[in-house]
Amino acid sequence: MDELTLPLRWTGSSLELLDQRRLPHEIVYLSCTRWEDVHDAIRDMVVRGAPAIGVCAGYALALSVASCRSIESMRSEFDRAASRLRTARPTAINLGWAIDRMSGSFRRSIGAGLDPGGVSDSLSGEAVAINREDLEGNRLIGKYGNELLANAPTILTHCNAGGLATSGYGTALGVIRAAHESGKRVAVFADETRPYLQGSRLTVWELQREGIDVTLITDNMAGHFFSRNTFDAVIVGADRIAANGDTANKIGTYTLAVLAKAHGVPFYIAAPVSTIDSACPDGSAIPIEERSSTEVVEFSGTDSAGNRHSVRIAPEGTVARHPAFDVTPAALISAIITERGILYPPFERAIAAVLCTLQERN
Repeated sequence: MDELTLPLRWTGSSLELLDQRRLPHEIVYLSCTRWEDVHDAIRDMVVRGAPAIGVCAGYALALSVASCRSIESMRSEFDRAASRLRTARPTAINLGWAIDRMSGSFRRSIGAGLDPGGVSDSLSGEAVAINREDLEGNRLIGKYGNELLANAPTILTHCNAGGLATSGYGTALGVIRAAHESGKRVAVFADETRPYLQGSRLTVWELQREGIDVTLITDNMAGHFFSRNTFDAVIVGADRIAANGDTANKIGTYTLAVLAKAHGVPFYIAAPVSTIDSACPDGSAIPIEERSSTEVVEFSGTDSAGNRHSVRIAPEGTVARHPAFDVTPAALISAIITERGILYPPFERAIAAVLCTLQERN
């Protein structure tokens, strides 16, 4: 993605976030100078996507201590921010992963006897490192995933796992970008991804800007195209991967995995290793965020003045549910593409091995 449309930009004293609620019609950045601003931006989906949420949490914690003048006040404010941030989007494990990493950096800085200014600089540096590593990791995911694709693949994707959901390159869309950059003639079908329409609003917008062939379909059209042998692969992102390979992703992903299995189409997860939750044994233990039913019974938008407008599409008094994610069982997943390489079944063994290697390197 170009510098003008990066999902997040760190100035050293504030975090600028591309307001994804206003895409594809407007490119507007919100300036977050307090950790509370970042918390609200994550909760309200100004920024979304598990890797991007993790990066933003890192910067939020750097902001939490920036104006503190004593170590004690830093401890208090950091702990308060960390506690609140964990609740912003509960399914995305990258959020907790980044908070834990920043907490370790905070403890080490204090243990090293740094003064408040030094601690603040250290946390800012750690957040920048998380940001940089995410971008580098995305490019590796793209490189490994490209090896799985033919010269002219037609790929189905769901929701948005692109640059907007990360530091600027993408996981599932990172694989597609890498294939396109390598000269392959890639064609993409993007589900609109009801009810928040991240596929139509964000994925199509990203791919069009990259000059990649993209066709938008509604979520309930996928079965028709599977039956016509349209797709060579399905590639999606992830918000949390359990130790056995069960994967939580945007609601509707499980349906695509079942269809892919029934039609003999490989189904790939593309996600960084930080998305793996080794403490979660299987998908039944993954917390599923349930968002407001308003997002189901209304179509919403934001005008140029930042005012939100809604059009109701269901009768008053309609009871609606909005689980934001579902869990795809490991048995339906062909491979998990990470920055550490491609993981194949049995996933429990492959995941344990990559996590062990990672611990040894650290």
